[in-house]
This record gives sequence, structure tokens and C-alpha cells, in this order.
Amino acid sequence: MTTRAMTSSLHSPKPWYRERWPWLLMAGPAIVVVAGIATAFIALSTDDGLVADDYYKRGLLINKQLERTGRGAAMGIGAVVTFLPDGAVRVELEGLATGADVPAVLRLRLTHSTRAGHDRSALLQRGPGGAYVGFVEPPPPGRWLVTLETDAWRLPSAELGGTLREVRLGTARVAE
Repeated sequence: MTTRAMTSSLHSPKPWYRERWPWLLMAGPAIVVVAGIATAFIALSTDDGLVADDYYKRGLLINKQLERTGRGAAMGIGAVVTFLPDGAVRVELEGLATGADVPAVLRLRLTHSTRAGHDRSALLQRGPGGAYVGFVEPPPPGRWLVTLETDAWRLPSAELGGTLREVRLGTARVAE
């Protein structure tokens, strides 16, 4: 009888919360629940810049944009776009016949590759020297799609990385 009393006192059961196995088994589902809450918070608090609200309308406008881009290429138009650190923009057009074909205003668009909220645009007015000038908020370094257009034509866009300084669009030649 003394052996039996000794064995039972050596192996007295502990409460469940003092055992390691219940905690080890509960750790996996607890980690999944915390990760799910963190993922839901991130999804609800950040903006998905890749999804356009008016994707159908944009799809219908693609043919018009392609037609204008083809018209700009057929006319042999080129442009040198110069960005200054203070946000000033200067555009010099090449290959455009003088007269009625010369637009009074150009539209410049800087489109961020992944965040629509960072996009910028500017209307550039024709200056006395023939160059177009305007102002756009200086973009931070990154990947940018640069587009120059009017109602009649559009130059093929260029995608650039880093800091924007000088961009050549269309048939613009490198200065010799």
C-alpha cells in the first residue's frame, strides 16, 4: 500500500493550463486568426491603385487613343520634354509644320506605374519662342509613363525610371 500511495503522489495531475501541449495545439489557430485580422486591416486601410473605377469607359476610348497616336507618328512629330527641379516643364516640338497645325496648348501627363493617386498632369502654353511651358508638381523618383497629346494627335508614351530630367518622345532626335 505504501507503494501505491507513493506512485500517486509522484504523478499527481496538473491543471490543463500548466501543460504545454494544449498551448502548442492552440498556437497554430491563434497565429492564423491574428494574421487574418492583420490582412483585413491592411486591405481595408490601403488604396488599390491598380483598379480603375471606369474601366469600361477607358476600354472604349482605347481605339480613339490608338488613332491619335497613329496620327502623331504619321505626322512625324517629336518632342523633347525637359523637367526642372522646381516643377517647371519645357517642351520643344520637332517636325510639326508651321501654321494651322501648331496647337496653342499641349497636355502633359505623368502616370505612375502602380499608384493612380500619384499621377500628375499639366497644360502647357505656347511661349513666344515656340516652346511650350508649364508647371507640374515635381514627381518623386520612380517609374513614370510620360504622355504628350493634343485633341488631334498623341505622341507614343515613354516609360522611364528614376528622376525625370529630359524625355524624348516620338521622332525627337538627340542633340548633336
